[in-house]
Amino acid sequence: MRQNDAVAANAGPRVIVFIVFDGVTLLDVAGAGEVFAEANRFGADYRIKIASVDGRDVTTSIGIPLGVTDIAASIESADTVLVAGSDNLPTRAIDPALVEAVKAVAGRTRRLGSICTGSFILAQAGLLSGRRATTHWRNVRAFARAFPDITVEPDSIFVRDGDVFTSAGISSGIDLALALVEQDHGTDLVRDVARWLVVYLRRAGGQSQFSSLIEADPPPQSALRAVTEAIAANPGADHSVRSLAARASLSTRQLTRLFRSELGTTPAGYVEMVRIDIARSALDAGRTVTDTAHLAGFGSTETLRRAFVEHLGVSPKAYRDRFRTAIGT
Repeated sequence: MRQNDAVAANAGPRVIVFIVFDGVTLLDVAGAGEVFAEANRFGADYRIKIASVDGRDVTTSIGIPLGVTDIAASIESADTVLVAGSDNLPTRAIDPALVEAVKAVAGRTRRLGSICTGSFILAQAGLLSGRRATTHWRNVRAFARAFPDITVEPDSIFVRDGDVFTSAGISSGIDLALALVEQDHGTDLVRDVARWLVVYLRRAGGQSQFSSLIEADPPPQSALRAVTEAIAANPGADHSVRSLAARASLSTRQLTRLFRSELGTTPAGYVEMVRIDIARSALDAGRTVTDTAHLAGFGSTETLRRAFVEHLGVSPKAYRDRFRTAIGT
């Protein structure tokens, strides 16, 4: 990207460009866009443009059209370019014309960013190489495998690396937009925007609090099958490496190697993730923290609290209050 002081600061309206395409997630655009629009209410001067490869309107993820104002290649300069995401980006080939359009406009902006899986487009364009980045929690592993030259931060709500920003799943585009407004106009103005939109200025915890920590099972014929099923059936039992190895008829070294190759973690790490997922389900159902600690095999509420803070960035009580069923409570 060009480092252009004339574009960067207080030289008139700040042009915010959203790059969109058919299938784009509507909230990626609308959520972040509303932050900039509301900032204008409090004294900012943002001008929002919606750009596609050919300048035609696009159909969004919910089937309604989204009006486009510009051809991406025609954008001569912008303060900020944000590439929106889509459920399709991690699983399908990305349109080369879209990648080339993003490459071109990236050279004409002060700041570049992505929302949710829009990071796959930035990565395909080579704009994240050697950088730190994030994406939707469901896709962080696939993202890391596809682009090994990127340092993936799976728990972050958004990541800044220089003037390149990437954000996590969908609504985190709002968090990113708030951070960009704060960078431009300071804390007082962005606090007013957050209050107006009834959102947190900075939400507690990372995106892992929304994800399933256990995302894969061992292959059907794997020696780990009996081990993982035993852990899930009785999370509070003795699941030391030695006892798990005995159950699988393996040495402790063989067991650890299998966990690494098939599940991407250690035996102890896997046990803790299972316990956390069971604890989250219990808290979702309205169980007390004390009951949850016993049910999930943590032994004490303090052990449960430490595990939640380490892996989810929030306490069990905060998690329960945030995610339990709203109706009837």
